[in-house]
Amino acid sequence: QVQLQESGPGLVKPSQTLSLTCTVSGGSITTDYYYWTWIRRPPGKGLEWMGAIDSSGSGYYNPSLKSRISISKDTSENHFTLQLRSVTPEDTAVYYCARADYCCSYGDLATDIRSWGQGTQVTVSS
Repeated sequence: QVQLQESGPGLVKPSQTLSLTCTVSGGSITTDYYYWTWIRRPPGKGLEWMGAIDSSGSGYYNPSLKSRISISKDTSENHFTLQLRSVTPEDTAVYYCARADYCCSYGDLATDIRSWGQGTQVTVSS
């Protein structure tokens, strides 16, 4: 059974770059057909799909974030990484990594994506 674990700083200053890593165990990020995904939940709001990367390395991004986001992967370390540039306090959220069976339109993220990390709180504040 695949397991995902987010890691990274819990506090980021405004205008800086948020960088999180998702380490995958029990499965390979080179496996075809899966989309390695980042999702977040701002305080008091619903889940927001941020983007994903597939086994070939192609990225798929939420249009609202496209100018600031990039997702990459390291197959030797079996992890993938989120970078979000020029953050503001509105980027404060719990960030989740996940494995999706398809991309990129979902009716209900919580049920449409079955494999999730536990989530990590990131606060943007000076």
